[in-house]
Amino acid sequence: MSQTVFNPGQTLSNLKKDTRRAHQGMLFWALIVGMSFPAVALMSKGLPPLLLTAIRFAIAALAIFPLVSRVTDSWPSWPGLALYSVMGLSLACFFGTMFWAAHRTSAMSMATLYVSVPLLAYWLGRLFGVERRAIQLLGILVLGAVGALALAWAETGGQGDFYFGIAEAAFFLGCLASALYPVLSKFGLNRGWLSQQAEVRTFWSLITGSALISSLGLMTELPRQLLTLTLLDGAVLAYLGVFSSGMTFWLTQRATAVITPAAVTAYSYLVPFISMLLLFIGQPWRIGWHWLPGSLLVLLAIALLLNRDAVKRRLDPLTTAVARGANN
Repeated sequence: MSQTVFNPGQTLSNLKKDTRRAHQGMLFWALIVGMSFPAVALMSKGLPPLLLTAIRFAIAALAIFPLVSRVTDSWPSWPGLALYSVMGLSLACFFGTMFWAAHRTSAMSMATLYVSVPLLAYWLGRLFGVERRAIQLLGILVLGAVGALALAWAETGGQGDFYFGIAEAAFFLGCLASALYPVLSKFGLNRGWLSQQAEVRTFWSLITGSALISSLGLMTELPRQLLTLTLLDGAVLAYLGVFSSGMTFWLTQRATAVITPAAVTAYSYLVPFISMLLLFIGQPWRIGWHWLPGSLLVLLAIALLLNRDAVKRRLDPLTTAVARGANN
């Protein structure tokens, strides 16, 4: 189940440790992302979202730069730079379509489409040769998707119908681009085009993403709206840049070197669960039994994902050590 580029000098113990840390890191990733939504709500209304995202990415890149400056192979090769550009384009596509569709479709429709990301990552991974055929993993992803949809339904109180129109089609393309990001990272690692250091891959994907998203923002938004930023907005933006962007991208890149893209993106199913817990803290009167089915399905899916990895490593340690970059 676990995967990365095999290094003969590494012991099997280190391989197991790296995989365990990758899963632990993605659990922390889900916690950070889930806690980011209340922070975003603190920001003033009417600010340009794409330009704010570009600034977040730039702040994240600056925060990571001291780590990158100490790495000898921090400059990408030409194939690597081209791949980073495509990865940045995928980020720009996701955030661009997300903000555009948010004003034209319902939250329920967007939540329904977003749960497709891990499944899309699995099939794209198969296409790019970074995922092996794994029926059990596919079943876990479907289980998690159903649970996340149930939580979205509980959040909206069952209100809001799903309609597939132009806005939904655009956001689905954004979800496809989001699923492509870890697949391209894995593909570049396996080809030797990207650095083996997670901080380097994080830095360059953030830089290219910031450049492309800011270009899109300058074409579609009003930069002068940034002049209305308050001190609180700046503090929240700095927090989101360092943690919600920098830390989460680094955790994603670290995990992508060890487990497959589908397994990495599966942790997005935990985000609505964490948001639910935060909602209960602030609005305890909203606690109800209708949250339980989705919560149980999401937790079961993550538990099965972790258990599948543990069993695979225990029963087939030699295969895990040799084919760490191809088995999840």
